[in-house]
Amino acid sequence: MTTLTIMYRSFDGFERALAQQTADFARNAPGVTFAFAHGGPEELYQQMVADGGVFDGRADVMLVLTDWLPELIARGGLRPLDAFLAADPPDDWPHGWSPSMLTLQRDAAGHVYGLPYHDGPEMFHYRADLFADPAEQAAFRAATGHDLRPPATWDEFLEVARFFTRPEQGLYGAIVAGLNDGHNTVYDFMIQLWSRGGRLLDDHGRPAFHDAVGHAALQFYVDLVTTAGVTPPETFTLDSLAAGEAYAAGRAAMMLNWAGFMAVAQLPPSRIIDRSRCGPIPRGSGVGGRHASLNVYWVLAICAGSQQPELAWRFLRNTASAAMDRITSLSGGSDVRLSTWNDPAVRAQFQYYETIEEVHRGIDTLPAIPQYPAMNEILNRMVWRASQRQASVADALADAAADVAAVLARGT
Repeated sequence: MTTLTIMYRSFDGFERALAQQTADFARNAPGVTFAFAHGGPEELYQQMVADGGVFDGRADVMLVLTDWLPELIARGGLRPLDAFLAADPPDDWPHGWSPSMLTLQRDAAGHVYGLPYHDGPEMFHYRADLFADPAEQAAFRAATGHDLRPPATWDEFLEVARFFTRPEQGLYGAIVAGLNDGHNTVYDFMIQLWSRGGRLLDDHGRPAFHDAVGHAALQFYVDLVTTAGVTPPETFTLDSLAAGEAYAAGRAAMMLNWAGFMAVAQLPPSRIIDRSRCGPIPRGSGVGGRHASLNVYWVLAICAGSQQPELAWRFLRNTASAAMDRITSLSGGSDVRLSTWNDPAVRAQFQYYETIEEVHRGIDTLPAIPQYPAMNEILNRMVWRASQRQASVADALADAAADVAAVLARGT
């Protein structure tokens, strides 16, 4: 018997999808069995990237967050897939995917190091049933003087969040994943920054996020999760998965999270099946304001330490098929093929696929440089210090900008 070991991000949707995808592969590969290991984003990064797990053979295949790819590629931690793609590519390669799903796993020379598996992007989730309720509409108009609608700006978002916050009913205005895990805290700050016209780095590659726009972005985020009183008291314990589950349990009227969490809201044991929709993330109110989103996704890659890369490739290729991509979607993940995005049955169950292709046309990305994971940790610490009142917003921004500048100057 031959065992292929897969390391993946802890998530019920991934577990359900991989169970079916490995079973499908095994039916056509007699003698192949699978072993699995999983962990949260920080745990996976520490074990497989920082501690070099990609080299020691503990896993053949790994789900890799695109944030980690520049560092892994620079260190030779993943096997390039070019020869496999040339000899035996997946069906419809590469035209079956949006170009935005094929860029972050390539190096400067164009070599490919992973196949798309699970897509973002971040989107705005809202309870369509609450927004459409005549009683809620009348109450909102009486309280504010204007109509209740999905917010287009952050000012409108906060107004609507305050309206729907009713702790006595177990309902809050918004769910935010505030756990200090280097994941949504950083991404949510970046969206606040981008949606106001700000930038992480300037044209010369120097920190630019600590200007007036960055201050407004971080201040809004800090106020949202602290003094505004519109998020649940457990906000700082919620990672993206727990936030998606809390929203599906009916804890909030709105949520900022990955598009795929609409699948969580649409599948049992969700209490809001067929009651949620997705739309553009609110924008800043100023002249630079725009609807921003973030292009971060997960790829299946072959670890450098794998002793059976050909078998690992066969699994990657099979899992990239249209049928297996559809399984990812129906299991609660977020599929990556254009054909699945446009599948009528998938769209009927998960409304966000109606707009996902449009979102991808104007999506933002984080710097594809090996130093980014270190920068991510700095930004995570910045958001946490400010939200926990360990530093003022201005001091947290200034300290983070200095630390990012030092990381970029070191080149590591």
